[in-house]
Amino acid sequence: MPAESASQTLPAGSTRTRVMVVDDSVVVRGLVARWITETGAFDVVTTAANGRIAVDALERFEPDIVLLDLEMPEMDGVAALPLILKRRPGVKVIVVSTLTRRNAEISVKCLSLGAVDYLAKPESQREKSTSDDFRRDLIEKLKTHAGSRARPVRIAASVSRPTVKPIMSRPKVLLIGASTGGPRAVEQVLIGLGPAIHRVPVLIVQHMPPMFTAVFADHLRAQFGVRACEPADGEPLVPGTIFIAPGGRHMGLSGGSGNPVIRLDDGPPENFCRPAVDVLFRDAAAIFGSSALAVILTGMGSDGTGGSRSIVQAGGTVLAQDEATSTVWGMPGSVAKAGLAQDILSLESIGPVLKGHITGSTP
Repeated sequence: MPAESASQTLPAGSTRTRVMVVDDSVVVRGLVARWITETGAFDVVTTAANGRIAVDALERFEPDIVLLDLEMPEMDGVAALPLILKRRPGVKVIVVSTLTRRNAEISVKCLSLGAVDYLAKPESQREKSTSDDFRRDLIEKLKTHAGSRARPVRIAASVSRPTVKPIMSRPKVLLIGASTGGPRAVEQVLIGLGPAIHRVPVLIVQHMPPMFTAVFADHLRAQFGVRACEPADGEPLVPGTIFIAPGGRHMGLSGGSGNPVIRLDDGPPENFCRPAVDVLFRDAAAIFGSSALAVILTGMGSDGTGGSRSIVQAGGTVLAQDEATSTVWGMPGSVAKAGLAQDILSLESIGPVLKGHITGSTP
């Protein structure tokens, strides 16, 4: 069965990002294709009614980004995702689904398998066609990932690689901040930690909606066999536990270094984010000082830069993911350009380096 085409005739020499829209609803395909085309920044090269059609159309239409619905007949998004990534390496897949617990679980699984992002869509056709939030989020995510396939493979010339200094205090806490592309990056870091994950509490701020953060915690618990949770306000820190900031709430710390506890609040967003990495990092700097060890992973924006400055000023250590391995080099790039990262590392190197800091051994 041939692929459906929303726009098969492209402008000569066009350099706009090429998008494929995959959804079983003809109304949604048409609506989304129109919204994307109206921006003038993208070419919708084809649409497809299910995963099988999408996979078969990859070689002909060569999309840069695929918007992939999860629930479709014949071949759904979960089945199609690995085939798409295998058939067209480097393509950016954004999974799209209604916001249910089941779909959140599937979306997190897709992010682990290689999707770069997710997009929640309204449940009814009427809501889809009238939702300004859905349209805005769709275009924002496309713009975020457009052109990311051309990322440099080395640190930008404007960023000087820092001089690595030895950590003077053994870390008592590991802090991780991430956003776009973060779930998969967080997994890779935790894999690299190995048994060292049991030595310190691990606190993670991952920009996600409320339902997704709970699912992400469940996913990490199942994968690593350690306690992973959205903590309660006032919960004490325990080594070997992964604490995920609940979506929609800031996660910080209170108490002294001898008895630190989780602090949750509904304060205003910082850097347009709630939870915000800056909130956690600031509190950790105040409580743990030079014993705070933090890493900023892939993500859009600059959340984490202010908090990283607090950690560095308190004598703690901040690492940043490099540009080549980041889905979006916003957050780690901001920290690196501010000169706050003790080292700028590939994703594969971060876990072993953190392990060396925590255990006192050389990675």
